[in-house]
Order: sequence, then structure tokens, then C-alpha cells
Amino acid sequence: MNPASTPRIAIIGAGPGGLTCARILQRHGITATVYEHESGPDSRNQGGTLDLHEDNGQIALREAGLLDDFLRLSRPEGQEMRQLDPAGTLLFHHLPEEGERFKPEIDRGVLRDLLLNSLEPGTVRWGHTLRSVTGPAAGPRQLHFADGTVTEADLVVGADGAWSKVRRAVSDAGPRYSGVSFLEAWFHDVENEHPEISELVGQGSAAAADGDRGVFAQRNSGDHIRVYILQRVPVDWIAAAGLTIEDTDGIRALLLDRYRDWAPSLRRLLTDNDGRYVDRPIFALPVPHTWEHNPTVTLLGDAAHLMPPLGVGVNLAMLDAGELALAIAQHDTVDEAVRAYESTMLPRSTEMQHLLDNGAEHLLSTELPDFAQDGASAGESALT
Repeated sequence: MNPASTPRIAIIGAGPGGLTCARILQRHGITATVYEHESGPDSRNQGGTLDLHEDNGQIALREAGLLDDFLRLSRPEGQEMRQLDPAGTLLFHHLPEEGERFKPEIDRGVLRDLLLNSLEPGTVRWGHTLRSVTGPAAGPRQLHFADGTVTEADLVVGADGAWSKVRRAVSDAGPRYSGVSFLEAWFHDVENEHPEISELVGQGSAAAADGDRGVFAQRNSGDHIRVYILQRVPVDWIAAAGLTIEDTDGIRALLLDRYRDWAPSLRRLLTDNDGRYVDRPIFALPVPHTWEHNPTVTLLGDAAHLMPPLGVGVNLAMLDAGELALAIAQHDTVDEAVRAYESTMLPRSTEMQHLLDNGAEHLLSTELPDFAQDGASAGESALT
């Protein structure tokens, strides 16, 4: 695409997918504006840690010219994995080999800063909460924001996550509760304040499950650990117990009862956290999720193919973003670019959606990961 005749491109969402798309477009001389509902880059904690894979997330970073920076900032030691049973017995332990770079870890906030700092000043418009996308399919499209402002775009890219407002312009589908819920717990200054938990988790992650319940603990940078408490429960399980998310003591007592047969070392992951819990029910889009081609609107990442959190979400979002940006750079019109992008993205995401359908159940499985059963490298699992 000739940069001199660049269409007006609006990317909704300043997550890894949206920022990656904007960065690669800019490397090809194409301007895009990213609209983000958060008030600024430091308005909230960006969450835990991510592993970016050589065969998707790292491909996008290479196209963005940021792979070396990522490898410098990442934590390859975070690829360590431990699987335990509810009695606390170690069933499987993967230690990364020297120089292993298949899926090193990086904190979400560090990755976001890397992408933000690579963009031209003013690329991201903070404090813009999208309400709707209107206008004819042929364009231009009107973007209506919560503050009453309206702007026009020739291409709207929905990188706005699970509850995407852009998705409504091309699809009636919405996320459905998976039947599995996460409860997030944080642990700070773990070497000093939680040495037993630090030893249990190691430099990467540790997990255990009994078929109905599970825990997944993951080391973050800065001497922090995040724990995700997994349960097969109704989406309103906290209210059904007569509690609110602010009732930390009440939730702790409930967890201690539900996990009463688990080893004390694992029960510490449920109850020794610093501060309140965060309720994170797991939602997914219907399988498969596709839509009729639209020349002025497309989706990437969770907006296009929300799946259970089995290690592919951010990686696919960044791969989508890279492929869309390259398609725009390599085609004469937006319509041609979107068709080319979706001809690759939709079959790939459909295949992955089928693979991970009911994948939330996998998180509670007592079986070892495929790579552990086969004696293969942790990097070879499709679900890591």
C-alpha cells in the first residue's frame, strides 16, 4: 500500500495485539491511531506474566523489530514447570536448558511498555471508551466514544478483547461462561515473606489439580508470585455462598473447606495471599467463531477468537496483528488486505478453537501434560 494514500486506520485497544499492529504498520510507513479506554499507561496493573512462543508471538516481535529487546527483557528461567498432585508429590519437573528460548516469560506490563515506547508519540489516544461503530459497510465508519466524540475511519481493527464493542459490527456472538472460574491471589516479597511458597513454585510455574479443583502458581518479576485458584463452579459462586469478593476472610474459609484434603503446602497458595482476591470467571466465544467479510472492520486476538487461557491467547493476538499489518502494507486496498488476512487467520483460529474447545476442563485434569507423558520437551506441547 502506498503510504501517501494510506487509509484512516483506527485500532481499538492498546493491548499487545493492538500495539503490535500499530508498530508494524509504522515500520512500513503507514499511520494508525490506537484508541484505549484506560486513562493512561499507568492507570492499572497490567496483570501477570506471559510466555511468548517462537512460532507465533516471537514472529510478530521480529516483524516489529523488537525481538532482541524482548529477549533481553524476558526471563528464560521462567520456563521452569512443576506438576504436583494434591498430596504435594512432585510428578513432573521441567528445567529449561541453557539457551532455551522457545517460550521465555515476560511480565505483561514490561511487554506493554516495550511496545508503547516503540510507537511514534501520540499514536495512542488514552481515555477513549468506544461505545459503537456505525456507518455503511463500504465506509467510512464512525466511531462513537463515551465522551461524546465521534471520529471517522476507513478501517476499524477490533483489538478490544473478550467484550469487544467492535465485534458487534460483524458478529452477534458473545462470550459464554465455560463452567470454570479462576480466583487470583497475589504474593509479594516472596523470598522474605513467603519462602515456602517461593521454594514450591521455583523460577517458573507450579500446578496441581484433582479433576474439580486446581491451583496454578506463576512467578512474576520483582519477587512476586501470582496464584490462580481453579474451580468448576457456577459463575456466581461467591454470591451463592453469601459472600462478596471483598470478604477475604470468608472466601479463605470457604477455600480451606473445599481444599481440605489437599497438602498444607498447597493450601498456603489459597490462603496466605497479600490482599484481596480477584474473581476471574473463564469465558470463551462459540466454536467456531467466524463472520461474513466486511471491507472496513476486522478483528484480532480475543475479539476474534476468545479461548480458555491455555497459553495461546496473547501469542495468537500478536501473530494476528503482525499478519494484518503486513497484509495492509502489501495490498493496494484495505478490502484486499482484510480478505488476505482473514483467509489465513480465520482457518487458524477455527482449528485452535476446536483444539481448545472445553479447554477449561483441561486446566483441572489430573493427567500430566502431553510433553511430560511423552518425555518430550515442554516446548513441543500445543497447549503450552
